[in-house]
Amino acid sequence: MIYICKSIIERGNCDAEEMRDKLDVFLLANRITQEQYKELTALITA
Repeated sequence: MIYICKSIIERGNCDAEEMRDKLDVFLLANRITQEQYKELTALITA
């Protein structure tokens, strides 16, 4: 899951707010770890 999200973020093919919402859901559903969440949200804001 993290690799797909990371690829989408790096290509810029997403709305930042939408991706944050999706990452929130993935974190709450235990699909990604807290560390992965931090890494991905840092990519969005970079």
